[in-house]
Amino acid sequence: MTVLITNDTPPAIRGILKRWFVEPKPNVFVGTLNKRTRDKTLEYILRNAKTLGMLVLSTEENSQGFSIRHYGDTDRIPVSVTGHFLVAEKWQKNESSEENSGSLTTE
Repeated sequence: MTVLITNDTPPAIRGILKRWFVEPKPNVFVGTLNKRTRDKTLEYILRNAKTLGMLVLSTEENSQGFSIRHYGDTDRIPVSVTGHFLVAEKWQKNESSEENSGSLTTE
């Protein structure tokens, strides 16, 4: 299973994605592809829509059963904590006190 969450998908890219994915909500694409097809599709998208922000969740052989990758400018950032993927929203530096200096918080 692969889920793509994109920002402002151009019509040509949306047409390519609809060959293998369903679009249950605007800019959210869900499909079941083998790894080779998924990688070739992502390669095509990244080559032809360089400014497209994209979050990719895909099935993997790990303890969670999936992995998360991001490309371009997205509002959400995948973070790996002890081997488990989490999704963070809009990180900013927290400089309110010396002991927390350099730590990251969400808005």
